[in-house]
Amino acid sequence: MILMLVSLVMFAAYVASDNIFAVETTLTQPISEGGAYGILDSEYSSLAGAYSIFNVYLLMLIFGGIILDRAGIRFTGIMSTALMVIGVGMMTWTFFDLRAEVAAGSDMGMVNFLGDKLRKPVLPAVIGMGIYGVGAEIAGITVTKIIAKWFVGYELALAMGLQLSLARLGTGLAYGATPAVVKICGGNVGIAVLVGLVLLMIGLVLYLVYCIYDRRLDRQIAQEGVSDGSEGADEEKFNVHDVLAVIKNPAFWMIAFLCLLFYAAVNPFLKYSTGMMVNKFGVSEHLAGMFPMILPMGCIVLSPIFGGIYDKKGHGADLMILGAGIIAAVHLCFALLPGDASPVFPIILMVCLGIGFSLLPAAMWPSVAKIIPARQLGTAMALTFYIQNIGFIFVPKAIRAIQGATDGYFWFSIFFTGLGVCAILLSLGIKALDKKKHYRLQEPNIQ
Repeated sequence: MILMLVSLVMFAAYVASDNIFAVETTLTQPISEGGAYGILDSEYSSLAGAYSIFNVYLLMLIFGGIILDRAGIRFTGIMSTALMVIGVGMMTWTFFDLRAEVAAGSDMGMVNFLGDKLRKPVLPAVIGMGIYGVGAEIAGITVTKIIAKWFVGYELALAMGLQLSLARLGTGLAYGATPAVVKICGGNVGIAVLVGLVLLMIGLVLYLVYCIYDRRLDRQIAQEGVSDGSEGADEEKFNVHDVLAVIKNPAFWMIAFLCLLFYAAVNPFLKYSTGMMVNKFGVSEHLAGMFPMILPMGCIVLSPIFGGIYDKKGHGADLMILGAGIIAAVHLCFALLPGDASPVFPIILMVCLGIGFSLLPAAMWPSVAKIIPARQLGTAMALTFYIQNIGFIFVPKAIRAIQGATDGYFWFSIFFTGLGVCAILLSLGIKALDKKKHYRLQEPNIQ
């Protein structure tokens, strides 16, 4: 039940994050051609990268990790969920307002935001996405610490896999259902964003329910005089030296950069994949929205399976290597696949990408809990997510530069292939370091 409560919060977060990117062509259709929003290329890339602007430029993720280790799970989770509600609320207002401004033919003016030119009504959406991103990333590290608290020594990887599965279901529904919802609502993207806002409000209520049970667990731990390995006395001992200890750990840096490369090779790709399916393979926007849904739907089934394998059999480093290899191979196939190929082939590739997308995190996140002491886990996760967010900012900018300088999607896919190859090399390095430092990444999680 605890796992379900916190997983539903992340489910709502993923729906709210991904739904607008499922209707890229609706948003970017020029006003002169009947578009209701006329989102410019610079505005779209700003929205795609805004998720990480405050996390990276204002170091909000670092502060969030320290707050988590100092103030605890309950305070940090409520704070982060409330930030998500505020951010998506701003985005909801923006898309309703922008649609009205375009319909009225208003002169909206332009502003410069971090080097990108935006129409003034679009700016609140970009800022709202940034606020949402702060909340979502801090919520992510909080949920990871919650699962470590309740499942350490038991089915840790399976629990993390199940949480990822439900979260990916949010992504799948966002990409699969949003085009249909927007079509039914007469092309009004604001309705789809509003759905995400309502789900986040429900998620906030569910997290408050979780806090009741978390407090009960802390009382039981105190009464029994035992330690759960992640809270209580260990949490009180956190200090600045713990941050330095994390930074000095070479395994942390390998995991952190593997996280950056892995998510940079998948998440930004999904935001542009509907455009690739429409423009390269000639499928309808509705069908194109179904293609990226394949990936998270595969995660729903596979992440718990791979997590269970890690729990019972071990081989965490091997799973990371295999997952990175699959991701690199899929992107290379997308680069080489001709535009007149049957839609069956992109479907097969998305299924394979889903396998890689399930394998690597199912092994990576439980491995962090093995490498980093419990009292440092929040800070370590925050630093890892901070590095990951750097990729979320600059990868969309790199994609826009590649698409501006080249035709088609060949070099677009080669770029993602390169990220996958680098992830393979880092995974091999993690396995070698595990042999030297004995982190037990190749051993089962169940003790």
